[in-house]
Amino acid sequence: MSYLKPENPTGCTIWLTGLSGSGKTTIARNTKKFLEKFNIPAVHLDGDRLRQTLNSDLGFSKEDRRENIRRVAALAIMFAQEGYISLVSLISPYAEYRLAARDAHERAGLKFYEVYVNTPIEICEIRDPKQLYRKARSGDIPEFTGVSSPYEVPICPDLLIESGIYEIEECCNKVLRLLVDQQIIPSSTLDPVDRHLPITQKFDLIEASKMLPKIQIDQLCLQWAQVIAEGWATPLEGFMRENELLECLHFKTLTANNMVHSQSIPIVLPITDADKHKTRGFESVVLHHGEKPVGLLTDIEVYEDRKKERCARTFGSVDVGHPTIKQIIESNTQWLLGGKLQLFERIEWNDGLDHYRLTPQKIRHQLIQMKADVVFVFQLRNPLHNGHVLLIDETYNKLKATYSHPVLLLHPIGGWTKDDDVPLEVRIKQHQVLLDEGILDKSRTILAIFPSPMSYAGPTEVQWHAKGRIVAGVDCYIVGRDPAGVKDPSDPSRDLYDPTHGAKILQMTPGLKCLKIIPFRVAALNKKKNKMEFLGPDFNQVDYELISGSRMRQMAREGQKPPEAFMHPKAWQVLADYYESYQTTK
Repeated sequence: MSYLKPENPTGCTIWLTGLSGSGKTTIARNTKKFLEKFNIPAVHLDGDRLRQTLNSDLGFSKEDRRENIRRVAALAIMFAQEGYISLVSLISPYAEYRLAARDAHERAGLKFYEVYVNTPIEICEIRDPKQLYRKARSGDIPEFTGVSSPYEVPICPDLLIESGIYEIEECCNKVLRLLVDQQIIPSSTLDPVDRHLPITQKFDLIEASKMLPKIQIDQLCLQWAQVIAEGWATPLEGFMRENELLECLHFKTLTANNMVHSQSIPIVLPITDADKHKTRGFESVVLHHGEKPVGLLTDIEVYEDRKKERCARTFGSVDVGHPTIKQIIESNTQWLLGGKLQLFERIEWNDGLDHYRLTPQKIRHQLIQMKADVVFVFQLRNPLHNGHVLLIDETYNKLKATYSHPVLLLHPIGGWTKDDDVPLEVRIKQHQVLLDEGILDKSRTILAIFPSPMSYAGPTEVQWHAKGRIVAGVDCYIVGRDPAGVKDPSDPSRDLYDPTHGAKILQMTPGLKCLKIIPFRVAALNKKKNKMEFLGPDFNQVDYELISGSRMRQMAREGQKPPEAFMHPKAWQVLADYYESYQTTK
């Protein structure tokens, strides 16, 4: 989703109140982290830290508590006036002082939301690492809220969070839902776009659609329809209209609800002259794939497909030696059809892999169940070898030093790829073998399919792949070589794109700066040690064997076996079996 700062941001204050140890600070901190992922300006004002700095001159008498809250409210107002969401985590035990904070915001014309984090004192004491409750009960800490000083429970808070019942992620979601309901942040921040019709409307609309013009879409456009409907391109709600395409081509962005999102790859629906003629006088059309109606396109717009301009701005080339450019230039279409998409049902391919095709929302739910506090993604078009596993393990261990539950999203491309790439079903089978054999840890890995087709657009496409994964809740992105096997058609000895530019571009892409970039490290087989190692700057080429993706596929085609240190034998057998079958069929 990747939001930039809006032109006219709406600031407010979320005032989290509750006993010490109730979870206020953790909820505020995690909510801020989530908002910053989408470049929504937020600030966390924590009571304990402010007591050590701005309010270090104050004690815990009732009058000092009043002044403490007055100062924090004033600070929250200053940030809110600049468009920030002020997340205040403060015990603030007295109702009249919380009301005074609300009144101060209302006088300034700002929204104030009181959030009561209701946690039983027994749980607060269990959570208390500094043993403050024990010290308070022994008399070492006077005027301690909940023990020797009262806490006045909010009578009618804007939000009640039962922190002792819900996981921290669910508590944060309640705060975010409040912000969505109050129209402080867009709904797509919390919920990716979902363009599937409710079952209650499906049959009526299918029947009504029989009166509409039929537009046939091919498999590639059906894949893009799946990408749109499942929310990977949020906030895009359909195939691009002309203004959306122009913004995408010229700025690599998409604007919706006064927010600017990263969108580097055009998602368009090409049509023929005959299709254009059919749409005259209609505001909606029905999309068919073969004989099956798959959905509606409403509020339609037909406009010229300037193919060379689209290619030049997407690929930096118009050479038909490039596989995707060839598709675009040589197609028999002349126009583009834009409009809002509504699918009659979720697209299924019935290839035995649909259970791997998890929507962004399903991946988010699974991450919550796994208690993930950081998520890193790895995308390949090739089978995984032990060099990749080495990089995955290194990334996990680095994250584990800071986080409790890092989770890997292993997310292979599931849409169209070039004919000489390894098919999806083979890659998935090979990845699953690595999970089954324990080479990858099942308990901390989600294997799912990213439904997008490949465009082979180098660094431009890397931005799209990163943006799509943010929608699913990813924090860190392992960036590989972005040429994706494409050579310069005019000079096949050179890559069309510099292999280092993908990682560099991601670190400066507007709206994606929240994503932590993990550069791909090349690993090779140390022939002396018979193990995979990362290559250093001064490695001795004689001691190492570098097996690229192209070389790996060639070895499999020719029936060669790599050293076991390169790839688990069962995983290699999946690849070997495919090429043996392929050669036989061919």
